[in-house]
Amino acid sequence: MTNKLQVSKRELRPRSLRTKLRNEGKALGVVYGYKVDSTPIVFDEMDLRKILRDHGDNALIELHFDGNKINTLVHGSETDPFTNFYQHVEFMAVKMDEETEVEADIALVGDAKGVKEGGYLAQSLYKVTVSATPANIPERIELDVSDLEIGDSVTVADLPEDKSYTIVSEPDMHIASVNEPVAEEEEETTESEEGSTEEEASEGSSEETEESTEDKE
Repeated sequence: MTNKLQVSKRELRPRSLRTKLRNEGKALGVVYGYKVDSTPIVFDEMDLRKILRDHGDNALIELHFDGNKINTLVHGSETDPFTNFYQHVEFMAVKMDEETEVEADIALVGDAKGVKEGGYLAQSLYKVTVSATPANIPERIELDVSDLEIGDSVTVADLPEDKSYTIVSEPDMHIASVNEPVAEEEEETTESEEGSTEEEASEGSSEETEESTEDKE
């Protein structure tokens, strides 16, 4: 499926024009790369948001402007820290038969055996670098962790292979593991601390009672 985005060339001056465009729901950007001179552009922010929401950050986007069609990938973006509005987006024009390196999300699927036995699944790596032609860049790579037991772990080497892309990240990079439960130990420690506190309070109360009795005598 081709993700089309209508854009227009924009003027760099005056600076007040940027505020006016953003107030109208427009996002600013620039396109550069394969057979394209760096060109400032403007487009409807919601149109881009919908594409990335439905197809992921690695979506192939076909820019339409001045009668031209340019295949691009989002190479970088700046968003408002409060509204998450795309303030500026960099589009990199790509050659469709040439591989490029991008980051793809790692999605863990399945219920690990170790979790059912009381352990917990901890993920430390959420993205992996892949090399692929623009049309074959994966939105995410799924890794089944159903067979993981307590103490087991998975690395980049365990990710499923696919002919449409190559995983570039180091194969020994740790992705996730099923760890032993710690709740019982923490509970025992808490109970021990509470017991110690109660004993100290009881001893303190006994001492106060003895001192009171001595004073009366």
